[in-house]
Amino acid sequence: MRTATQVIRIIVGWLFVLSGLLKANDPLGLGYKMQEFFDVWHNSLSTSSFFAKDALMSMFHYLNGYALALAVIMITLEILAGVALLIGWRKKFVLSLLLILILFFTFLTAYAYGSGKFKNCGCFGDCLPISPLTSLVKDIILLAMILFLLFTHRFIQPWRSVRMQNFIMLVTLVVTLALQWYVLNFLPVADCLPFKVDNHIPEQMKPPKGSVPDSIAMRFIYEKDGKRYEFAPEELPNDLASYKYIDRIDKLIRKGNADAPIKGFALIGASGTDSTEAILQLPDAVLVFIKDFNNAAEWIHDLRSMKRAADRVEVPLYAVTNQVDKVKALLEKQNLTHIPVFAMDFTVIKTVARTNPTVIRINQGTIVDKVGYRDFDELTVKLK
Repeated sequence: MRTATQVIRIIVGWLFVLSGLLKANDPLGLGYKMQEFFDVWHNSLSTSSFFAKDALMSMFHYLNGYALALAVIMITLEILAGVALLIGWRKKFVLSLLLILILFFTFLTAYAYGSGKFKNCGCFGDCLPISPLTSLVKDIILLAMILFLLFTHRFIQPWRSVRMQNFIMLVTLVVTLALQWYVLNFLPVADCLPFKVDNHIPEQMKPPKGSVPDSIAMRFIYEKDGKRYEFAPEELPNDLASYKYIDRIDKLIRKGNADAPIKGFALIGASGTDSTEAILQLPDAVLVFIKDFNNAAEWIHDLRSMKRAADRVEVPLYAVTNQVDKVKALLEKQNLTHIPVFAMDFTVIKTVARTNPTVIRINQGTIVDKVGYRDFDELTVKLK
């Protein structure tokens, strides 16, 4: 029993640390995943007759605005709890915390799997994507392990003195928060998204090689003598003229895996022209992805310097946003009206811009450089 307890303790502890570190590499990504859950729950409640739906919808709407803060707290708790279990720090309290966390995670993954609305639950971040079913199985096993540890916690012996344990926990807290602050300001340490350096955007817009498309079955709905009938194309009756056409539906028979890593990447100009292909063919270009303007004072002057450097070496620089009018107004106020502004879907911009703004430099569609707004000067120097 003692040996089993030690083995399970190490497995559970390291799994929580690993899960937390992978998400700490991109807490904004976890925040987006939380917002996705909140939106799904909000929309599901809007069509339900649940007596407390208004209160819950208000709560999910409120939590949506604090998704990033919740993500940071969740990641920090995961890593701290994992380290605490490994060193035996306050084992009863930590095991109770781990039980609460794993029950919460199991609920989320069960919902993600049961609803069919999520391809990746975000449990290990974007660097180690796993399906909701795999994650649910993992959480159930972890739940069983944690329950086992709760019954055998007497065999968990503290590592080193209490003072040393407290020091390790303090260092873990500081390092965890510092890592998350860094990646939120300077981009993730490991970029596991499709817009990472060396990726060829046009290639990422295609389905993966060897992938299988969705299998769709076409069905026609007809009505005759007050009854409705559903026919496949090859099953249409000979006396079809005596039926009244109602509708055509496409049924998903088998889900494929032919989704392209990058979807919705389209650069739309002021006139509504799609300039995506033309820009992706340029030998050198700089794209500035802007999500909002809350921190514009921190980067607008660096953007001006970058634009001057780009003009000197004749490299075109473009702004990309889903709020074209506001960006144009901002640039006009800063006498930067000579920067063309393109519209793009906000979901794509969020994937590119893990800091606001984020800049990528492309060579015929291949990303050769990528920096967050605090490193604008790095790209400016390279352009000179």
